[in-house]
Amino acid sequence: MQDLNRLTITGFLEELASENPVPGGGSVAALAGALAAALTTMVARLTVGREKFKDRWETMQPIEERASQRIALFQSLVQKDTEAYQKVVDAFRLPKGTEEEKRSRREAVQEAFKEAARVPMETLLALEQLAEDALEAVRSGNPNAASDAGAAVQMIRAGATVAAYNVWINLGSIKDEAFVASLRAKAEGALAKIREAESRCHDLLAKELL
Repeated sequence: MQDLNRLTITGFLEELASENPVPGGGSVAALAGALAAALTTMVARLTVGREKFKDRWETMQPIEERASQRIALFQSLVQKDTEAYQKVVDAFRLPKGTEEEKRSRREAVQEAFKEAARVPMETLLALEQLAEDALEAVRSGNPNAASDAGAAVQMIRAGATVAAYNVWINLGSIKDEAFVASLRAKAEGALAKIREAESRCHDLLAKELL
């Protein structure tokens, strides 16, 4: 499987638009996270080191460090999501001629669906962690880049919604009720926090920019 992170923007879009099922929404959610992390990092770097905003350095320096590290995390999730769904496809292709083969195939399909749910869940939880830093970048970052910090928050909200969709669609095929309940609860909790961050961001920017 090719490394999606080595594609050009045009190449990635061509892959996304192709008839192949991967990359799909889960990879797009992770890409949204990478973009949000990069935007948050940029706002922090436009703040830290500038004397005019010296009183903000202490707040923004750790945000820059965390956000810059998360860029690579989200990039890895772009690839992991595609690989996880491919495992689902591969599991359905397993032989099912004998009872033993049928049993092995059922188990492989279930485990593949679990992994296909775990990866967007990981994306969603990483987005939840980034959301507070991006919101703080709206509050405390270089005000000339406030719209960029706001863009980061909006990318987080969009990515989180898409990641949740990808968790949910895979949970529908999983028979392990405890697993399903656990991920569903985690997804709802993360989404609620991200929605709150987005609402606060929008209110702040509407007040400052309009």
